[in-house]
Amino acid sequence: MGIYEELVARGLIAQVTNEEEIRTMINEGKATFYIGFDPTADSLHVGHFMALCLMKRLQMAGNRPIALLGGGTGMIGDPSGRTDMRQMMTVETINHNIECFKKQMSRFIEFGEGKAMMVNNADWLMNLNYVELLREVGACFSVNNMLRAECYKQRMEKGLSFLEFNYMIMQSYDFYMLYQKYGCNMQFGGDDQWSNMLGGTELIRRKLGKDAHAMTITLLLNSEGKKMGKTQSGAVWLDPDKTSPYEFYQYWRNVADADVLKCIRMLTFLPLEEIDEMDKWEGSQLNKAKEILAYELTKLVHGEEEAKKADGAAKALFAGGGKSDDVPTTVYSREELEAGKDILTVLVETKLVSSKNEARRQIVPVSCVSVNGEKVTEISHILTTADLDEDGVILIKKGKKAFHQIKVK
Repeated sequence: MGIYEELVARGLIAQVTNEEEIRTMINEGKATFYIGFDPTADSLHVGHFMALCLMKRLQMAGNRPIALLGGGTGMIGDPSGRTDMRQMMTVETINHNIECFKKQMSRFIEFGEGKAMMVNNADWLMNLNYVELLREVGACFSVNNMLRAECYKQRMEKGLSFLEFNYMIMQSYDFYMLYQKYGCNMQFGGDDQWSNMLGGTELIRRKLGKDAHAMTITLLLNSEGKKMGKTQSGAVWLDPDKTSPYEFYQYWRNVADADVLKCIRMLTFLPLEEIDEMDKWEGSQLNKAKEILAYELTKLVHGEEEAKKADGAAKALFAGGGKSDDVPTTVYSREELEAGKDILTVLVETKLVSSKNEARRQIVPVSCVSVNGEKVTEISHILTTADLDEDGVILIKKGKKAFHQIKVK
């Protein structure tokens, strides 16, 4: 089985523009491909995880990845999957986020001479002359076709700004430049990016001739992966200071039964033969599959030592409701806790919920919150130093699987 066939078997390929040629290029290690990452935050999140794993798989098979950082497109904002306009970022914020992305990507992909490349589209987009761009690129795009694209259609009711309307042209121009500067012959992206990517392929052919080889592939669940990166209490980040290794582990440990084997197949590097055997698992065996998924992905992102700690902490908590230094912890001053902290505030500050309204729903009418094993039934419940156990800890549990410790300093 070639790497292309493996990607198909893992459920990663949705659409391609020329399957036979793409199959040959990827299997023979002749693809120089890019995936774009707009720096909308100071950390990559779970929604980017599939793309990073794909880049790693293809690099291992001899292909050359280009990680394109959107220093230029980030100034506009991708309207795909959005119901409103993205918040505008300053150049300083964009550059800071790019530096954070670089560090995280290096954990997955091997950069260097003759290896993967990391480039910033600000290098060519920020210096464009508007009139020249209209003449050189604008003439290659049909407004009628652009308005039929899903990324624009879903925004038309609420209003699509002219700023965002240009995003497809900018992304297409990226592929055009990467093709000329670095011999990039293939682009990957989520199923929500299909129209943008076809625009890049068409631009290359119109500007450089019909024989120009530029291929387009979409990932099956990348847009779903973006949704996957969000939880009720916020985003699941790859930065351990924003989402701890334990929280990251727990996120994957808590996936739905129907999704666990799909996630193992798409995101881990376990052999397909081993995963095919897991397809027969059911009932309590699915919990074992979730532990495998959580461990393997935590190891990929945070290293084996952190994965072992997170796995051990989770098992200790579920086995006997015990405590662990690896469980997320919030520290209050003794004076603060002596004065009393209401449970709604605590749930928000510990990030077990995203708002006080959500905290109320977790308590009334049926409590899903417990303190030291006792259910909380009133939204007026107050935590004090009297709740500290003999180890100086208050253990809060939300639902069946989310734990958080309170300590004092």
